[in-house]
Amino acid sequence: MIGVDGKQLGVVSLGEAINLARASGVDLVEIAATATPPVCRLVDFGKFRYEQSKKDKESRKHQHANKVKEIQLSPKIDPHDLGVKLTHAIDFLCEDMKVKLVLKFRGREMAHTEYGFQLINKFIADTALWGHPDSTPKLVGRAINLMLSPLPRAKRAKNPKEEDEEREPMKDNDQSPDDEDEKD
Repeated sequence: MIGVDGKQLGVVSLGEAINLARASGVDLVEIAATATPPVCRLVDFGKFRYEQSKKDKESRKHQHANKVKEIQLSPKIDPHDLGVKLTHAIDFLCEDMKVKLVLKFRGREMAHTEYGFQLINKFIADTALWGHPDSTPKLVGRAINLMLSPLPRAKRAKNPKEEDEEREPMKDNDQSPDDEDEKD
């Protein structure tokens, strides 16, 4: 048995333990039921539950939940649309999310799956600075599936979007003070 102050009181009978708990004005809580003899503690049960919930919350904070974002492509995608999808994928990878690429074939497009594989390989090459494929692209039914995982932060390139935002404030101040005098 463990006392209110955290010190061990030794092996105590159940009746004695209950009497000690009542005398101290606290609860008798069984901590390790499978141990021989079972370990109990004298503690305020409400406070004990509150501290346990705080510990559980703290441990959950440090766990990393993998989020997966899906990007759908088609073999006839326009180059600009592909660029937009590429920037979305880079943004997701920079935010430590996995990216699932799905290239869907429709109708006669299945006759030339090699175009789809070329597009996927181009996509892998373009995102190589931010992420790597978990496996090779696979044709499953009428779609090619691929999962991209982000590289560790130390090995990953910076997000190009953030670099553009750093440069833009300079463009706003292009007007010289002489231009303002001419307006008056």
